[in-house]
Amino acid sequence: MKNVVTVGVDGTSQALAAARWAAHEARLRQSRLRILTAWQPLTGRPRGAPWTPEPPPWPDRIIEEARSAIESTEPGVPVDVALVREQPLEALVEAAAQADLLVLGSRGLGPAARFALGETGLDLVPRIAIPVVLVRSRQDSPAAESSSSVAVGVSLHAPCEGLLAFAFETAARRAVPLCAVHGRNLPPFAYDRGGVVERAAAEQAELLAREELSEALRPWREKFRDVRVEEQVVMESPAPALLHGVAGAQLLIVGRRHLGRAVPRIGHVVHAAVHHAPCPVAIVPHE
Repeated sequence: MKNVVTVGVDGTSQALAAARWAAHEARLRQSRLRILTAWQPLTGRPRGAPWTPEPPPWPDRIIEEARSAIESTEPGVPVDVALVREQPLEALVEAAAQADLLVLGSRGLGPAARFALGETGLDLVPRIAIPVVLVRSRQDSPAAESSSSVAVGVSLHAPCEGLLAFAFETAARRAVPLCAVHGRNLPPFAYDRGGVVERAAAEQAELLAREELSEALRPWREKFRDVRVEEQVVMESPAPALLHGVAGAQLLIVGRRHLGRAVPRIGHVVHAAVHHAPCPVAIVPHE
């Protein structure tokens, strides 16, 4: 553990929301908070002209705005500052190697959603091996979180220890229930020849799904006995099932297979969560 939460800021309201959220999380983790902004000269230097590494004044203004936002909600959190003269995407990738969690602001622009520092968040997420939290400007009110839960989408198709560890640890730190949501389409045997759902077969399929979800959660319940777990099985496609189960949650946690693919992908469930979830979304890589 590096004991660092890093937040990328670019002066937008979304980035300030992310900074406030990250500061709250850093306090819960008893971690340092690192504020990162990346900058590049708007024009190239003339040939033969001396170059100075001094940044222009606007990165300092961005940092100070973020500091003020943090101080107003989470005073006393230890803060480091990083001003990086580099492409924002590369700066974030490098920063992630020195942190336990990366937090970004999300503008939530539907299929073309873009995130902090002007880079496409969906290009960044597959390139790093730590959890990333995406926060919109209306999703940064920690004071309203005491009565809500944390939700996690559980696929059951493959081992997901890293995802469940993150989810249980998060719920334990916040002292809130954990809602484990599993979505599954009805199997072919649940339909008759006319395409009508047979009630008994559908109930059998749902019972099997509930048993599998309970078995996957059992060792984590035993390890985190103080975390109250709510199990929710929805017999429909995983993406809409997850969004239906996230109502009232302060954070939605979804998993992403991290296999070092040449062409990394994040999957349709993560896409749906990022674009449509009404709360911050944590994307957790796992094997």
